[in-house]
Amino acid sequence: MMDNGMKSLQDIVYSLLPDKNPAFVFQDLNVVETLQEFWEKKRKQGAVFKNGSLVVYESVPSPLAPYVCYVTLPGGSCFGSFQYCSTKAEARRDAARVALVNSVFNEQPSRIITMEFIRNSIEEAAASVSGSTNDAEDPTTSIGAYHYMLEANKGKTMLEFQELMTVFQLLHWNGSLKILRERKCSRQDVISYYSKQSLDDCMRSQMALDWILKEKKMSGILAQELQSSLKGLEKARETGHELRFYKEKKEILTLALSQIGSGFVGGQMCEQNMCDPNWLGLCTNLET
Repeated sequence: MMDNGMKSLQDIVYSLLPDKNPAFVFQDLNVVETLQEFWEKKRKQGAVFKNGSLVVYESVPSPLAPYVCYVTLPGGSCFGSFQYCSTKAEARRDAARVALVNSVFNEQPSRIITMEFIRNSIEEAAASVSGSTNDAEDPTTSIGAYHYMLEANKGKTMLEFQELMTVFQLLHWNGSLKILRERKCSRQDVISYYSKQSLDDCMRSQMALDWILKEKKMSGILAQELQSSLKGLEKARETGHELRFYKEKKEILTLALSQIGSGFVGGQMCEQNMCDPNWLGLCTNLET
């Protein structure tokens, strides 16, 4: 994609913003090809992606319309089709369109984590919880932890920052952060440790194992949580929101249910996936 083409693309996105409706953008573009070219260009400019620069599509199995497709970007963010799509190809294009809008929008200077961005974000966070911006200097507070995470990611875009946030959203949802607090782990240590961990199959397996243990204590909680997660995923998709957190919850819970159905026990599951046996043991074996 040529630079002048990218400028034109940005102009289209910016003109879209007042309506905040990506459904009618890029109608004359091959959005699937353009989205891939966008991320290839970022790679050539020096961006490093853990899983390469390939845009990954996932069609939701369905015998008939409406069809749904998810697209995961090289940086980790996930988006989905949100119009009524009568074919799988249409759903793929719709998902690519939403992802392309968000990708280009994310290139705006206001979406880069700078000192000014951090200052404004901390002020907004403090106001939302009736706190004080002075808490930003105290890593034991929620605002201080948020400030530490932003400081550690200066220069990144909000899409790049999203994967880190998703990890901590999952740790909170899974109950892992509560356990770490009970073990007297400092927020700074927790953030430092998990900022270096990839949201990969191993982490999903460990969280699935946690949910298997919860199911043993409270029968039916897995199915109940999965239904809640599916509703959250569907609502987020239909409104064009970023989906990584919701989709990861669904995959973790689905994995847990499949392991129960196949007769796996916790030890077998962990060994099968070669996971870290010291899950949540960072208080005693933290490596930095």
